[in-house]
Amino acid sequence: MNIKALAEALDSAACEGRPLAGGGSGLKDAGEAYAVQEALIARRLARGERLTGFKLGFTSVAKMRQMGVSDLIHGRLTDRMEIPDGGRFDASGLIHPRVEPEVAFLLGDTLRPGADPMAAVAAVAPALEVIDSRYDGFRFSLPEVIADNTSAAGYAVGPWSAPGDLGNRGVLLELDGRLAEAGSTAAILGHPLRALAAAARLAGALEPGTVILAGAATASVPLPPGTHVRATIAGLGSVRFTTGEGA
Repeated sequence: MNIKALAEALDSAACEGRPLAGGGSGLKDAGEAYAVQEALIARRLARGERLTGFKLGFTSVAKMRQMGVSDLIHGRLTDRMEIPDGGRFDASGLIHPRVEPEVAFLLGDTLRPGADPMAAVAAVAPALEVIDSRYDGFRFSLPEVIADNTSAAGYAVGPWSAPGDLGNRGVLLELDGRLAEAGSTAAILGHPLRALAAAARLAGALEPGTVILAGAATASVPLPPGTHVRATIAGLGSVRFTTGEGA
């Protein structure tokens, strides 16, 4: 298995909107998968992108059981993935995009393993993440989704507010004004703060200014063209965007 070759294939699939067949990568474990992810992100940075955040996956206990894993997975966010709140997002180059509501944290200080995670948080906000697996039909092995930067494709962050109690807050995901999914922040490892602590453990340290997406609060839903998407988290407000070409 050639790490650089797989990173190039995943990068090309994203750039060209052309899916790869899952299950044939030859990846054996998470160690190899994260090496591919690192090489993939290095290609994006070499094109002028810059790192803006850190994202977590499999923060639902049910999802971990479904995939037969006992730990979270993580990926990176870049400035090219940013979607302005209330703006337009051109998803025409994506393969099969989906969207999910999340809680976002903004670090005001370095987040370190073992330290009080909220002490490093400057603000929290409602967020939307667009995911788009580069594997055909969203079918992949665990190492393959890690290598694919956990399917990250875009993210929008709503208004930032002072950190407060985030436990068991209601979450709504709407498409074109119709309810698509309803859930709770408790779906994120029982409490989003646990995801924040996990991010510190997995990353080693995260610097001030980093945006952390804590994981999906509901199931993801398909994101058709020309769709207005809104996520609302009780006490935090809403975040929205519209899909369409020429964004």
